Amino acid sequence: MTRSTFVYVSYIRTTPEKLWSALTDAEFMKQYWFGTHCESKWKAGSSWKMVQSDGSISDAGEIVEAEPPRRLVIRWQNQSKTELETEGESLCTMGLEPSGTAVKLSITHTIEREPSKFIAAVSGGWPKIISNLKSLLETGSTVLQDPYPGTKR
Repeated sequence: MTRSTFVYVSYIRTTPEKLWSALTDAEFMKQYWFGTHCESKWKAGSSWKMVQSDGSISDAGEIVEAEPPRRLVIRWQNQSKTELETEGESLCTMGLEPSGTAVKLSITHTIEREPSKFIAAVSGGWPKIISNLKSLLETGSTVLQDPYPGTKR
C-alpha cells in the first residue's frame, strides 16, 4: 500500500522530562498550540482528542504507545473536515532523544494513502506548533500568535 509521510525534527534546549510534560500537559499546550490542547491519560490504549479553543473536537484517536519521556505514538483521525476524515486514520510518532544540552524531537506523521490531503494539512501545522513550543521552552514566549497571519480562516 502507498503511504504519505511528513517528518519534522527540531532540537530544543530542554530536558526530555520537560519536553514530555510540554507535549502532554493540556494547559501548557494551549500556550504554543494557538489555544488548542489535547486530552488523554497518555497511556497505551487510552483515548485521545484534540480540542479547539471553542471546545469543538477537531481530531480524535487513541494512544498506541507511551514511553515517557522517550516515545509517544498516536492513532489520529480528523473529525472536523469531511475531505480529511474520509482519508482514515493516521499515525503520529514522536521520539525524544537527549542530545547534549538539547532534546531531539522527531515527529513522523503517516497515513496509508497517497496523495493525502491530511498529511498536506499537518505538514503546514507542525512547523508552526513546534517552533512555538521550542521558543516557549527556551525563552518563555512563543514566536507566532496566529497560525495563519495575514489570511482569513
